[in-house]
This record gives sequence, C-alpha cells and structure tokens, in this order.
Amino acid sequence: MRFWNPIKISYKNLMTTKNRSFLTILGIIIGVSSVIIIFSIGLSAQKLVLDQVEGIGSNLIAITPGASEESGPPASVMGISVTTLTYDDLRAIKQKRNVPEIEYAAGYVLGTASVLWKNNNLNTSFSGVTADYIQVENAEIENGRFFTKEEERNLSRVVVLGNKIARDLFNNTNPLNKKVEIKGQKYTIIGVFKERGSLGFGVSNQDNSVFIPLFTAQKLIMGINHLGFIRAKVVSTNLIESGKNNIFKILRERHNIDNPANDDFSVRDLASAITVLENITDALRYFMLSVGSISLLVGGVGVMNIMLIAVNQRIWEIGLRKALGAKIADIFSQFILETLTVVWLGGILGIILGILVSFLISVIAGILGYEWKFLISFWSIIVAVAISVIIGILFGLYPAYKASRISPMEALRYE
Repeated sequence: MRFWNPIKISYKNLMTTKNRSFLTILGIIIGVSSVIIIFSIGLSAQKLVLDQVEGIGSNLIAITPGASEESGPPASVMGISVTTLTYDDLRAIKQKRNVPEIEYAAGYVLGTASVLWKNNNLNTSFSGVTADYIQVENAEIENGRFFTKEEERNLSRVVVLGNKIARDLFNNTNPLNKKVEIKGQKYTIIGVFKERGSLGFGVSNQDNSVFIPLFTAQKLIMGINHLGFIRAKVVSTNLIESGKNNIFKILRERHNIDNPANDDFSVRDLASAITVLENITDALRYFMLSVGSISLLVGGVGVMNIMLIAVNQRIWEIGLRKALGAKIADIFSQFILETLTVVWLGGILGIILGILVSFLISVIAGILGYEWKFLISFWSIIVAVAISVIIGILFGLYPAYKASRISPMEALRYE
C-alpha cells in the first residue's frame, strides 16, 4: 500500500495540471521521437546506398583520381576536382599484358546539361563513357544500339537515352534517329536503355541520364582531358586482388610514382567500397543521433523547470504532509516519481510517434521512386528510453531535494 500511494498522488497531481503536464511531456516526446526518426532514417539510407552498390556486381574494381587512406574515401568522392586519370591510363589498364585479369574497362566523366527536343527542355545529368560501359554495367538496350569504339573517339554526335529521359522528352514518340540539342549542338539518338533504377558507387541513375561518347563529352561539352573515374570488370571474383595489384603497378609506372605513399589515384573493389560506405554512413548516423539527443537534454531542462514550479506551488501541501508524519525520503521519492512518470509517458508517446513518422517517411520515399526500406533499430528505442529515464532522474533530483528540505512550520504559514 505504501508503494502505491506515491503513484496515486503523482497521477492526481498530473491530472490536476493537465496543460502544464502536457507541455512538460511534449519536450520529451519530441526528443525521443527525434532519436527514433534520425536513427531510422540513417539505417534506411545506409541500406539504400549499400544495396545500390551491391547491385552493381561483385567483380568490379573502381579507379578514382586522388589518393586516400584505405578506410576513407578518395578526394574526388568528396567533391574535390582531381585530374590525374586520363584516357591513356584506361587504355593501359585494358591491355592484357598489363592487367590480364581485366575483361572490360570503361572510362567516365559526369556532368549536367539541358536536353532540348522541340518545346521539351529537361535539365538532367549526362555521362560521357566509353563503349565498354554496356558490358561493365551489365546494361541492356531496349531500342536501337549503343555507340561503338570508333564513335567513342572520333567526336561522334550521338547519344543513348536513359529510359525515363526518353519517356519525359518524347512521351509515346519513338526517339530513335531524332535529334536533341545539348549545349547548342545537335545529337542523334541511336538507342534507349531498358529501365534499370538507381545505381551507386559514383554513377548517376541510368534511367535519368543521357549517355554520350567519352571524347565528345570531354571536348565538345566539358572542355576537359581527364577522366572522372574508371571502372573495370575482372574475369572472376578470385582475381580481384591480383587485378588490383597489377592496376597499382601499371598506374605507378605511368605516373612515375616510386613511393606508394605518393599515389595520385585510388583503387577499390566492391568489398572495400562497401566497407568505406559503411564507415562513412555509420559516422554520419551516430553524429545525427548525438544531435538528436540534444533535444532530449532540452526536454530535461523543461522537466526540471516545470517541477520547480510545481514545488513552489505545492509548498503548503508539502508542509501539511510533513506535519502529518511524512519523512524527507517520502517527499523526495514523491517528486522523483512524478518526474519519472512525466518522462516515462513522454518516452512511450515519443517512441510511438517516432515509429509512425519513420514509417510515413518510408512510404513517401517509396512513392517518389526510392527503394526505401522501413527500418527501426531496437537499440535506438533502448537508447531513447534509457536517456529519457536518466534525464528524468538527473533533472528531477534538484526539485525533489528542494521539496524535501522545506520546513513544515514555514510551509504551513505559506500562502
């Protein structure tokens, strides 16, 4: 019976001041739901990126300009312009005497431009690629053809459209042999890709891109000589390590690099890329979680302020209870219990709200065309509840201590 009395009193006091109690609980609700939502978005985004990377294939090697630590991304991935890879590097990698493990290799440059056909004008991404792109990416042509090795080098003004670009520009009209305008120049459409969906590992969404022969993109559109990156397909996955070693060897010879510490390029296989992406996304996820936890601290400060107000408003009640035999420990535990009740209710409602909002985000992302999976971490719920309980105890200690030290005689004279 002694155990239930403080709970009954806590419930009665909370119901007596419903508006104040709701505002107190609201801060905790927002804090807990923020932690749940942030953690869910981080997990789902990480899963989306990793699924895209894994969907490319397990026998690919990516060569990017700029050096990097083994556990970190190359400089080019971080948005820094590095121009150390060239078409001649690509040709050297493709030669069997240099890297016998390589079956196909493609060079890439990426950019954005307006594509115009009649009155339809789309701002979209374009990819300047070599003829091996279609084998490296396992891409399939729905109509027409892809460009040839001759067309990749002789500044041919031909393009292959991603499936969505073709639909958006031409609707139900057959785009083959039509001419589109890019940067003031006419390009003949020779093919349309089958619909594929998003890709990862540095490549834009194939369905939303326009594909142009590499030299045409470099010289006529971008005015550059370097490559954005190279992607190579090895004959089998058990040859990846030897393929990487041979790529390191030939590029160091070509770039006159004697010390590996001076490498101006990075070579990664899919497994390495996945590890790097996991490290990056984990770091971002936990950073976002720490930021979200700040809102819980703000909610805790709000709880403490409200409980201090409650102490000042209930001085006469505290004095009366002490005069009737209540001990300091009884008053202290009463206010701690009331604080924990507020925080606990806020935590439960925050978990429910966080899960609902996370689910809503996954639904909206699915409608927008992303393969967004609804993921909730059990540990994020545990962390949110644990932090809220700790906050309830820490921020309830001072109000409870203040209440327990009120003198019965002074409290009974208080009006």
